[in-house]
Amino acid sequence: MKALLICPSKRPAIPHLSVSGPLATIPILGESLVGHWIEHLVSLGAKQIRVVTVDEQEHVALSVGNGARWGVSISFTSSSGQPSREEAVREFRPRDETDWLPEPNDVVVMSHLPGFSELPLFESYASWYVALTAWMPRALTPTRVRVVEKLPGIWVGSRARVSQKAKLISPCWVGDQVAVGPGAVIGPGSILEDRSVVGAKASVRESWIGPDTCVGPMTSVAGSLAWGSRLIDWRNDSSLQVPDPFLLGSLVSPPFGATTDRFGRSLGTAEPSRAQHPLIAAMRTPLAQSSNLKPSG
Repeated sequence: MKALLICPSKRPAIPHLSVSGPLATIPILGESLVGHWIEHLVSLGAKQIRVVTVDEQEHVALSVGNGARWGVSISFTSSSGQPSREEAVREFRPRDETDWLPEPNDVVVMSHLPGFSELPLFESYASWYVALTAWMPRALTPTRVRVVEKLPGIWVGSRARVSQKAKLISPCWVGDQVAVGPGAVIGPGSILEDRSVVGAKASVRESWIGPDTCVGPMTSVAGSLAWGSRLIDWRNDSSLQVPDPFLLGSLVSPPFGATTDRFGRSLGTAEPSRAQHPLIAAMRTPLAQSSNLKPSG
């Protein structure tokens, strides 16, 4: 069976989520948006999936490869702009072909997660956060062998390092290779993407922490999206670039640049050492006083 996936174009409402790559490859609970859709279509019987890219096709192709890890064949087609579903049907789906998945999964615009069409991802930072927290119970699929539900509503990566003195409050997601220091509080309604670090006595509430991002010791992040040194209040769209890397910063330098893709996989050149990053050293030396991170309007 065949299916067509249409990558979303950049959205002016959420500019800071697309600065390091196309929205189709943005990390969502340890997997790219396009990866979540491929897995869903494969579960419905898809064997051939064509991906229509709007920009940066090489990044999308790097994210999914040839489809071997899902047991599906993937091909790519570029488009000068994001076609609507109706336009894509006319252009890419021949009328005489019958070996396609039934509607609406035959041709999909990836503006939401599978089965969550009522929760658009890219209308605002608030819609992004709401969609991701709603997706948490659905993200643990049979192929996600490195994440387990430790307690009801608490998902933790098998290679995560969570201090016994940390507190996890449902619902929350702690991704693969995440480190959480003693006295830290995660949740409710929080997502720590892969390889993120939360320092001792820090707190993360109703927030999304992007991959390779460090929240410094005794720092509080609430109602926000944090990726690298960028902090966004998802409730009012205000944002700031945190100047102090010991409070909030990226664990790779440059963040998501030429050395790695958005999931930290090498692109063939030397990668910076996370162990040498000053934020890792700061995990061992708590700050003298608590710091509250809050974007101003």
